[in-house]
Amino acid sequence: MKLLVINGPNINMLGIREPDIYGNETYEQLVEVCHETAERLGVETLDCFQSNHEGALVDAIQMSYGVYDGIVINPAAYTHTSIALLDAITAVGIPTIEVHVSAIEEREAFRQRSYIRDACITTVSGEGIRGYARALELLVDALTD
Repeated sequence: MKLLVINGPNINMLGIREPDIYGNETYEQLVEVCHETAERLGVETLDCFQSNHEGALVDAIQMSYGVYDGIVINPAAYTHTSIALLDAITAVGIPTIEVHVSAIEEREAFRQRSYIRDACITTVSGEGIRGYARALELLVDALTD
Protein backbone atom coordinates (compact mmCIF):
# COMPACT_ATOMS: atom_id res chain seq x y z
CA MET A 1 0.00 0.00 0.00
CA LYS A 2 1.31 3.42 -0.99
CA LEU A 3 -0.06 6.56 0.64
CA LEU A 4 0.50 10.28 0.15
CA VAL A 5 0.00 12.97 2.78
CA ILE A 6 -0.52 16.43 1.29
CA ASN A 7 -0.38 19.64 3.33
CA GLY A 8 -1.33 23.10 2.16
CA PRO A 9 -0.28 26.62 3.06
CA ASN A 10 1.24 27.49 6.41
CA ILE A 11 1.28 23.91 7.70
CA ASN A 12 5.08 24.22 7.53
CA MET A 13 4.70 26.93 10.22
CA LEU A 14 3.19 24.61 12.83
CA GLY A 15 4.66 25.27 16.25
CA ILE A 16 5.17 28.92 15.33
CA ARG A 17 1.81 29.95 13.90
CA GLU A 18 -0.92 30.65 16.47
CA PRO A 19 0.00 27.89 18.94
CA ASP A 20 -3.22 28.55 20.87
CA ILE A 21 -5.12 27.26 17.82
CA TYR A 22 -2.66 24.89 16.15
CA GLY A 23 -0.56 23.70 19.09
CA ASN A 24 3.16 23.73 19.73
CA GLU A 25 4.10 20.69 17.67
CA THR A 26 6.05 21.32 14.49
CA TYR A 27 5.63 20.22 10.90
CA GLU A 28 8.61 17.91 11.38
CA GLN A 29 6.78 16.24 14.28
CA LEU A 30 3.67 15.90 12.10
CA VAL A 31 5.73 14.11 9.44
CA GLU A 32 7.22 11.87 12.14
CA VAL A 33 3.72 10.95 13.40
CA CYS A 34 2.72 10.06 9.83
CA HIS A 35 5.75 7.83 9.25
CA GLU A 36 5.44 6.10 12.63
CA THR A 37 1.75 5.43 11.97
CA ALA A 38 2.42 4.13 8.47
CA GLU A 39 5.09 1.77 9.78
CA ARG A 40 2.76 0.50 12.51
CA LEU A 41 0.02 -0.08 9.89
CA GLY A 42 2.34 -1.91 7.51
CA VAL A 43 2.15 0.72 4.79
CA GLU A 44 4.77 0.04 2.11
CA THR A 45 5.35 3.68 1.14
CA LEU A 46 4.33 6.92 2.79
CA ASP A 47 5.33 10.23 1.23
CA CYS A 48 4.62 13.66 2.66
CA PHE A 49 4.31 16.81 0.57
CA GLN A 50 3.72 20.41 1.63
CA SER A 51 3.30 23.53 -0.46
CA ASN A 52 1.99 27.04 0.00
CA HIS A 53 0.95 27.11 -3.67
CA GLU A 54 -2.42 25.86 -4.88
CA GLY A 55 -1.12 24.74 -8.28
CA ALA A 56 1.62 22.66 -6.66
CA LEU A 57 -1.03 20.90 -4.56
CA VAL A 58 -3.12 20.22 -7.68
CA ASP A 59 0.01 18.87 -9.39
CA ALA A 60 0.74 16.57 -6.43
CA ILE A 61 -2.80 15.19 -6.55
CA GLN A 62 -2.66 14.65 -10.31
CA MET A 63 0.78 13.02 -10.14
CA SER A 64 -0.54 10.59 -7.52
CA TYR A 65 -2.74 8.90 -10.13
CA GLY A 66 -1.49 5.36 -10.71
CA VAL A 67 1.18 5.80 -8.02
CA TYR A 68 -0.65 5.99 -4.67
CA ASP A 69 -3.52 3.96 -3.28
CA GLY A 70 -4.79 6.70 -0.98
CA ILE A 71 -4.34 10.33 0.04
CA VAL A 72 -4.63 12.19 3.31
CA ILE A 73 -4.94 15.92 2.65
CA ASN A 74 -4.97 19.04 4.76
CA PRO A 75 -5.65 21.76 2.22
CA ALA A 76 -5.39 24.35 5.02
CA ALA A 77 -6.76 27.72 3.84
CA TYR A 78 -7.52 26.24 0.41
CA THR A 79 -10.15 24.08 2.12
CA HIS A 80 -12.46 27.06 2.01
CA THR A 81 -11.64 28.41 -1.43
CA SER A 82 -10.34 25.80 -3.85
CA ILE A 83 -12.60 24.21 -6.37
CA ALA A 84 -9.38 23.28 -8.20
CA LEU A 85 -8.43 20.89 -5.38
CA LEU A 86 -11.92 19.41 -5.38
CA ASP A 87 -11.72 18.88 -9.14
CA ALA A 88 -8.26 17.28 -8.88
CA ILE A 89 -9.33 14.85 -6.15
CA THR A 90 -12.46 13.97 -8.10
CA ALA A 91 -10.47 13.52 -11.32
CA VAL A 92 -7.93 11.03 -9.93
CA GLY A 93 -10.54 9.00 -8.06
CA ILE A 94 -8.10 8.01 -5.33
CA PRO A 95 -9.66 7.42 -1.88
CA THR A 96 -8.95 10.57 0.12
CA ILE A 97 -9.42 11.66 3.71
CA GLU A 98 -9.50 15.31 4.71
CA VAL A 99 -7.71 16.27 7.92
CA HIS A 100 -7.44 19.52 9.90
CA VAL A 101 -5.31 20.29 12.95
CA SER A 102 -7.90 22.68 14.39
CA ALA A 103 -11.65 22.09 14.69
CA ILE A 104 -12.74 24.06 11.64
CA GLU A 105 -16.40 23.46 12.46
CA GLU A 106 -15.92 25.51 15.64
CA ARG A 107 -14.04 28.40 14.04
CA GLU A 108 -15.06 31.44 12.01
CA ALA A 109 -18.02 30.94 9.69
CA PHE A 110 -15.85 31.22 6.56
CA ARG A 111 -13.64 28.35 7.81
CA GLN A 112 -16.57 25.99 8.25
CA ARG A 113 -17.09 25.45 4.50
CA SER A 114 -14.96 22.73 2.91
CA TYR A 115 -15.00 22.50 -0.86
CA ILE A 116 -13.16 19.16 -0.94
CA ARG A 117 -15.26 17.39 1.67
CA ASP A 118 -17.68 16.02 -0.93
CA ALA A 119 -14.83 14.18 -2.67
CA CYS A 120 -13.46 12.65 0.55
CA ILE A 121 -14.32 9.49 2.48
CA THR A 122 -14.46 11.41 5.75
CA THR A 123 -12.93 14.31 7.66
CA VAL A 124 -10.80 14.25 10.81
CA SER A 125 -10.83 17.64 12.51
CA GLY A 126 -9.61 19.16 15.75
CA GLU A 127 -7.29 16.39 16.93
CA GLY A 128 -4.02 18.27 16.41
CA ILE A 129 -1.27 16.45 14.56
CA ARG A 130 -2.51 13.16 16.06
CA GLY A 131 -5.46 13.55 13.70
CA TYR A 132 -3.11 12.52 10.91
CA ALA A 133 -2.58 9.15 12.60
CA ARG A 134 -6.33 8.69 12.84
CA ALA A 135 -6.79 9.72 9.21
CA LEU A 136 -4.17 7.20 8.09
CA GLU A 137 -5.82 4.47 10.16
CA LEU A 138 -9.20 5.25 8.61
CA LEU A 139 -7.70 5.31 5.13
CA VAL A 140 -5.96 1.95 5.57
CA ASP A 141 -9.21 0.49 6.91
CA ALA A 142 -11.11 1.81 3.90
CA LEU A 143 -8.54 0.44 1.48
CA THR A 144 -8.46 -3.01 3.06
CA ASP A 145 -12.23 -3.52 3.42
